[in-house]
Amino acid sequence: MKLLLFGGTFDPPHTGHISLLSQAIKAVNPTEVWVMPAGLPPHKQASATPAALRLQMCACFKPLFSNMVISDWEMQQQGKSYTLNTVQWLLAQNPGAVIYLCIGSDMLLSFTTWHEWQQLLQLVVLVAQNRTPQHAAKLQAAAKALQHYGANILFTNGEVEEISSTWLREEIGAGRDIAGLIPPPADEIIKQNKLYQNNGDSDK
Repeated sequence: MKLLLFGGTFDPPHTGHISLLSQAIKAVNPTEVWVMPAGLPPHKQASATPAALRLQMCACFKPLFSNMVISDWEMQQQGKSYTLNTVQWLLAQNPGAVIYLCIGSDMLLSFTTWHEWQQLLQLVVLVAQNRTPQHAAKLQAAAKALQHYGANILFTNGEVEEISSTWLREEIGAGRDIAGLIPPPADEIIKQNKLYQNNGDSDK
C-alpha cells in the first residue's frame, strides 16, 4: 500500500497547493491520499482561523483523487504538529505501508530544520516539486545532502506556482481581487465566514 501524505496549515488552501498535490499524485500513483491540516505548526505562528474552517476548506482537494482522506488527526493532538508523529501514527494504522511525503521544494531546502528529521527520512519517501532552472542547482545540492543521510527523494514534473497563503490573506484583507487563486469551495467558506478581514499571522 502506498499512502501519500500532504500536510500544511492550509490557511487558506490555494491553487499552488492543488498543483503540488496533483503532481505528487501523478508521480506516486498512491493507494490513498491523506490531507492533514496542521493543528499547531512547529515553524509558524498558530493560525487565527478556526481549525474546523481550515478542515472544511481542505474539501477542495477531494476532486483530485477518488480515495482521499481529509483528516483532523493533527488538529486533535496536543502540542505542536510534528510530521514524524503523524507518519508514525499512519504506519501504526497501516502496517507495511510505504509513506510518500508531499513537500514543496522550499521545504526540501529547509528539511534539516524539521523535528527529528533524520529519523523521519528513514520512514518516508520525499516527493518534492522541481523548481525553475535558476533554483535547480540549490535544490539538487540539498537533495544530495539529504541522500547522504539515506533520503529517498522522488521529484515531480510540472510548473511551480509561487503563491503564499500569507500574501493571499493580505490581499483578501485589503479587499483586492484574488480570483482564480483559491479553489471555489474554499473561497466560498472564506466569504461566508468573512475570514482574513483582520490578519496578522504568517504561513506559506
